[in-house]
Amino acid sequence: MENASARNLWGDFLDAHLEFASKDAPKVIRFGDNEKDANLCADLVCKEIKRATSHSLKGIQLRNEALPKIGDFYVVTDWDGNAKCVIRTTAVKLLPYFSVREEHARLEGDGDKSLAYWKKTHWDRYARELAEFGSEPKESMIVVFEEFEMLYKK
Repeated sequence: MENASARNLWGDFLDAHLEFASKDAPKVIRFGDNEKDANLCADLVCKEIKRATSHSLKGIQLRNEALPKIGDFYVVTDWDGNAKCVIRTTAVKLLPYFSVREEHARLEGDGDKSLAYWKKTHWDRYARELAEFGSEPKESMIVVFEEFEMLYKK
């Protein structure tokens, strides 16, 4: 792990949870593609308000990333890379964008937690993400809906 803040937080987590000592070092992540969203989401995750996130499957594939899986650990940072908490994936569902429901939006905990807010902000984010690859979002695109639990914070 290159990020010293994340490495330290992971070490503190392992000191408190020896049962995970044999786990590989987690991926270090931040939510959102801008400072305001990244910092807000990190705070919501630490407060256990944000308990899920959604990825575009196409974006994951175009970046050659692995799909999240149950049991994955992550160190969540703010925009500047300051480690805030450790989370673990508890569920992963693939569903078309058009079938995302209020329950998904509430679990994500962003904005007013409404489906309308979720659809607007995620559509805009997916559009920015996919534009880098000369693509654009579609109502039928697959969304990777990932639920997680916050296990440890500073």
